[in-house]
Amino acid sequence: MQNKVVKFGGSSLADAAHFRRVAQIIKADPARRFVVASAPGKRFSGDEKVTDMLYRCYEMMRNREDITDFYQKITTRYTDIIEGLGLDFDISGELDYIKNAILHHSGRDFAASRGEYLNSLILAKYLGFDFVDAENVVYFKDDGSYDEETTDREMKKALANLKHAVIPGFYGIMPNGTIKTFSRGGSDITGSIVAKAAEADLYENWTDVSGCLMADPRIVKNPLPIKAVTYRELRELSYMGASVLHEEAVFPVRSAGIPINIKNTNDPLAPGTMIVANATEYDAKHIITGVAGKKGFSVITIEKDLMNSEIGFGRKVLDVLEDNEISFEHLPSGIDTMSIVIASSELEGRRERILSSMNRAVKPDSIVIDDGLALLAVVGRGMVKAKGTAARVFDAVSGQGINIRMIDQGSSELSIIIGVEENDLERALDAIYHEFVKD
Repeated sequence: MQNKVVKFGGSSLADAAHFRRVAQIIKADPARRFVVASAPGKRFSGDEKVTDMLYRCYEMMRNREDITDFYQKITTRYTDIIEGLGLDFDISGELDYIKNAILHHSGRDFAASRGEYLNSLILAKYLGFDFVDAENVVYFKDDGSYDEETTDREMKKALANLKHAVIPGFYGIMPNGTIKTFSRGGSDITGSIVAKAAEADLYENWTDVSGCLMADPRIVKNPLPIKAVTYRELRELSYMGASVLHEEAVFPVRSAGIPINIKNTNDPLAPGTMIVANATEYDAKHIITGVAGKKGFSVITIEKDLMNSEIGFGRKVLDVLEDNEISFEHLPSGIDTMSIVIASSELEGRRERILSSMNRAVKPDSIVIDDGLALLAVVGRGMVKAKGTAARVFDAVSGQGINIRMIDQGSSELSIIIGVEENDLERALDAIYHEFVKD
């Protein structure tokens, strides 16, 4: 029998009705043995996610505000779920403990993690599954980085003798015993970690959309779904803002060769999107797999005559960034020019120091920082076999009167990345999508 790990997002576990739907999905396939749960999401437009409510409780405590009335709203969210499911399950002790822990400065990560913890307790009770607390099986190192070796070992031991289990997403434990969370959306990562440790045949990630889309539906009207995407393609799209799956969630399952299936809780029979290690076939009709973009970048442009013959020039420039603990995104360069694309947030409070350091290090003829850049990635494993793909991208953008400020294409030809002004991103993305996907 197949062994599947399934993760359900906050929108899939927002209230009792969603819990019942999730239970039907799990029970419909005996292979769905291990479940990773998120905190309750929004029930309707204007509603608040429980994780955001817990963050707010923590901030209220820090500001010496009374959290009693607001915390009662969180309590009500969970008691409504329990009552709606008809469960005989008292979690009042857990809720009181969490409130007191927040009041006694247990930490921001602890407060945020309790949304997943409580939801998983309820789901395990409703399903009749074992509950495995993430703080006993997900480990971080002293520097806050994820401890893969220890987690994999302890998770394997915990799941070895269990037929079914529910594991909270989003958090784990530090060596000093304090709770540590992944970044927002980190339940995707937990699901991937569990899938690897359980040696799953498939990791199903359930959300409120029927898989990955070829473009952001907030920019492109009714973009087509992606039937199959490779890990590498998804990594490119996720980095540029495609948000169906946390971009770090692919690494544990990728190393184990486990495919991911993005599924829709509200349409469980829809095939969704398969994320696989490798794929030779591609959609010859559209060529590209998807297009995504992100704002908030700056470009440091360095000019110097005979730069190409100066040994160590690039290393000296990058040493300045390393000394300031700044990572770069791209390095599009010419014979006498070098451009470094950096997230604008990385430069806050350090611009003058970086410019001065680079002037001392390489003595350029000129060096300037330009802000307001957006990066746009056109991704597709089929592009390497299709002639004229880059020309079509550039024609689509120029046809809208948009100036391309940067072009970067890797040797694998998996993606073409262009830079445009931030206020041109939406028009450029829409134009490229419709160049390859005709209505």
